[in-house]
Amino acid sequence: MILLYQDSPVSVYGFNYQLGGLRRDLTQLKSESVLANTEETLSALGYRYCLSLDKNETLLSLAAKPVTATLAQTAEPRALVFQHCHAESAVLPVEPGDTGWASRNHYFAAAVLQELKLDHVPYFCSFASGCAGFLSLLVTAGGLLSSSDGRAVVCVMADSRPVDPPGLSFDLPRERILGSDHSSAFLVGHEERGYQLLGLNYYSTARKLVPLVEIVKRTVEMVQSLATELRLDLNEADIAIHYPNNFPDAWKMVTGYFLLPQIEHVMDEMAERAHCGATDSVISLTKWHRGQSGRLHFVVNYGVGLHLGVCILREYASI
Repeated sequence: MILLYQDSPVSVYGFNYQLGGLRRDLTQLKSESVLANTEETLSALGYRYCLSLDKNETLLSLAAKPVTATLAQTAEPRALVFQHCHAESAVLPVEPGDTGWASRNHYFAAAVLQELKLDHVPYFCSFASGCAGFLSLLVTAGGLLSSSDGRAVVCVMADSRPVDPPGLSFDLPRERILGSDHSSAFLVGHEERGYQLLGLNYYSTARKLVPLVEIVKRTVEMVQSLATELRLDLNEADIAIHYPNNFPDAWKMVTGYFLLPQIEHVMDEMAERAHCGATDSVISLTKWHRGQSGRLHFVVNYGVGLHLGVCILREYASI
């Protein structure tokens, strides 16, 4: 699915993020029996540490910080959209002894609004897009904007490792992805700052297993077809291509296929913070904004489920 936005300007800006405060290396994780893969396997891929909630942290307190910082950059928001990789992150833990339905509807989004004393603002939530949540939020938020209403939409992503069942691993055994607890927020609106969203290309399949070679091929094809639809001359462009902190060899192959004179391969601190879900995109876009007006940024998302997507952004001078 290709969506184009170049004729109805949509901007992405106001990035903030917060990562879990407890830092552990692979040896510590293995000693606590929360690794499905061997230390050697994960180390060979480039992982070294992961970040999780500290004793004095909850996912709610983790998310409140970036949401507060992003809200400070806009007037009253038009809406808030939340995204979670884990279904367990979308609701607060069930209250002990509750045999009814009440505590199963304690939505995380509503709890954040209560924490920030914000009310009377529409909110939405999804978790079926996995770690491709950055792109799914762009799709949803873009549809909520109105030409007659200049207010921005606040997008929020937050996930922590589920505590039930006890001893659930921090990594995926088959995909060999090591994850960290994370939260982030950003704005989608009409203000000309941060990045202009030019378009995106989104693919989903219900297959449980997709070969990496197919992911590489599809990613290249999706970028090329989106660039063609947008009539971009990539040979003349200065490009940064952002990847999630997983499958490093596969993403190197994608970048290599383009054979472009000005392309920067971006994978940020995979060893230090592992894979922070959809927040990976927020972190790298925050760090790689140079105030270089017109520079192109390709953002690749991969989510177990399976979702694969890419968007093309054009950098504004102001962050």
